[in-house]
Amino acid sequence: MDAIAFPKCQKCGQGDLVPLSDFGNQGAPIHYKAWVCTNPDCGYNLKIRNGDVYINEPINSGVNNIRNRSNNNNTSLG
Repeated sequence: MDAIAFPKCQKCGQGDLVPLSDFGNQGAPIHYKAWVCTNPDCGYNLKIRNGDVYINEPINSGVNNIRNRSNNNNTSLG
């Protein structure tokens, strides 16, 4: 199997830019919605949202989203 060569990050020159995909509101896959640097010290990212390009938005941990969903599902009825 051939290795995929990703572009080098132009900001830090150490990491690679790797693509991320997501799902739209109707569940359709959106390929290459974001590109992020693999160097955790760099944090460079490029995202497409509603046809607009965003560069270097803050990166949030998905842990907070999981906690919020968990809290919303554990409401008591009494």
